[in-house]
Amino acid sequence: MTTESRLQTIFRSVFMNEQLVVGDSTTAADIPGWDSLAHINLMFSVENEFEVHFTDEQLTSFANVGELRRFLESRKSAA
Repeated sequence: MTTESRLQTIFRSVFMNEQLVVGDSTTAADIPGWDSLAHINLMFSVENEFEVHFTDEQLTSFANVGELRRFLESRKSAA
């Protein structure tokens, strides 16, 4: 399963929307209900799925889904 497809599954689960499609340019402004609580749930789900741990700074540093995906892929290739 690719990083993109794993993220897609997480987003659909967190936002309870099986029709949701996210891409590299997707931001919080693009998804109804993406507030601070949803963001914490999203990042916690990403940590669990990808077995990573975000620093406090990283939790809010990704400008869009693409930045998050590239971070996750860089962690995978460094492992």
